[in-house]
This record gives sequence, C-alpha cells and structure tokens, in this order.
Amino acid sequence: MAFVSQEDKKKLAPAIKAVLKKYNMKGTIAVRHNMTLIVNIKSGKIDFTGYFFHGDGYTQVNEYQIRNTYQGVQGDFLTELLAAMKGPDFFDHSDSQTDYFHLSHYTNINIGEYHKPYQLAA
Repeated sequence: MAFVSQEDKKKLAPAIKAVLKKYNMKGTIAVRHNMTLIVNIKSGKIDFTGYFFHGDGYTQVNEYQIRNTYQGVQGDFLTELLAAMKGPDFFDHSDSQTDYFHLSHYTNINIGEYHKPYQLAA
C-alpha cells in the first residue's frame, strides 16, 4: 500500500527544493491522504504557455508521459523534479495485468493551480 508521511516529505524536500532552485522555479510540497506527494509549481522562468490545455494557466502533469509531452528545458525540469520526488527509496512492484498495485508512494505535479494560475517570471 502506498504511504508517504510528513517525515518522508521532510527527507525528500531538500532534493526537490534543489531542483526548483536550479531552474529558478517556486513551488510548494504537500502530502495528500498519506499516499501522494504533491508539488505545485507556482511560478518561474520556464515558459509552459503551450502546455495549458484549457488556457487557464493550470495543468496536471502526466508523469508517465513527460518526455512525450514536454521538450527542452520543460522536459528536463519535470524529469529531474519527478526523480527528486521519488527519492532513493521509491519502489513500484505493481502489476496491472493482475490488478496488483504496490508502490512506495504516488506523485503528482501541478503547474499552477485551478484557482491560481502559473506565473511566468520575467
């Protein structure tokens, strides 16, 4: 069963913050239902304009399709961020063919939020 605690978040936070700082991005880290580690990207120097599918300055990143959806610096940033969110102890022993899902924790990356759009910094 997936589980991520506030202690796990504290352990993963330095690596996540290092990736955010490397790319001049600002974001928040949260835990939802003790199962999902979430990073909400608030603002930064990376232009995600072409990736807001509803034109509202907000999108949820499909972590399984990062390299197929995002190119260049956007893809590099999101790939590094996801790796930092997983950390060294991440595991995924899931087998969807047998309907068996067992992983250390889920991850979600949001660019902007539905009530507060992503802000491109100058």
